[in-house]
Amino acid sequence: MRRALSFLILAFVVALTPGTAGAIGIGLGVFGGTSIPVSQSDVKTGGMYGVRLPLSIIPLVSVEPYWGESKLGAGTQAVEGFHNSSFGVNAMLGSLLYAPGIKFYPYVGIASSKLSGALDITKTSYNFGLGGAVGLSKVSVNGRAELNVLNTGDKTRKFANLTVGLSYDLWSKL
Repeated sequence: MRRALSFLILAFVVALTPGTAGAIGIGLGVFGGTSIPVSQSDVKTGGMYGVRLPLSIIPLVSVEPYWGESKLGAGTQAVEGFHNSSFGVNAMLGSLLYAPGIKFYPYVGIASSKLSGALDITKTSYNFGLGGAVGLSKVSVNGRAELNVLNTGDKTRKFANLTVGLSYDLWSKL
């Protein structure tokens, strides 16, 4: 979690330097979708939702602090299922703010994830994926496919997440 916070602070510092002052922006987004456990028989697919805060640093790099939650169902074993609550930051190639038209972007991220319910652990998770967005002036609709990986100590939990979201540009200075 400290790494994610350090990365976010560094992103703000870089964004406020004079050479990049003309390319900063802040947005607000919400998303929802499904979280699919990969190679796990103790939990089933569940819904997910969350909030994102896209920050454009320079024209080719954006960071995005986010909070997300998923509720996974009971699987074939005697486990009740669990909640997965994450707070982290994604870094992506390309600016997501004030971008009319169609865009595709790869991204990677790190988060503090808390599994509660049948499990009760908090660990660092990593995600990577590909996203696409259709921008209409200050509003954009985006879709993402990502793989989220969490090492719980006894096993590695992997989730394929598919989400659709809506973002609004609060402020941008091009």
